Amino acid sequence: MYSVIIRDSIMIAHSLDHPGFGPAQNMHGATYVVDAEFRTNELNEMNVAIDIGEAHKILKEVLAPLAYQNLDELPKFKGILTTTEYIAKYIFDQIKPKIQFSFSGQLKITLGESHVAWAGYEGPV
Repeated sequence: MYSVIIRDSIMIAHSLDHPGFGPAQNMHGATYVVDAEFRTNELNEMNVAIDIGEAHKILKEVLAPLAYQNLDELPKFKGILTTTEYIAKYIFDQIKPKIQFSFSGQLKITLGESHVAWAGYEGPV
């Protein structure tokens, strides 16, 4: 299987309003390292899994509305626990329709929350 991984990062603020999150129930910031991994069994007509420039552009477009935002204040996240796992799936869902005609395979989104904690979401495109 072939793979291409691109990386970017975003800074967000949010709170996780559930007793299970202890002090993270309070407003806090997070800087996510965002990896998008594109895996496929076959290369396209250009002999690549996906054009790296296109992949970077799409990831930047998807992350831009989240960067430097308080997720608690965005209507699309109203009443949602915006955990790292949830945000990984959200990013996946935003990228998928943008690549469905230029890529066929698996997409894996991984968010590095710190040097010891990572979470992600993976699925077919």
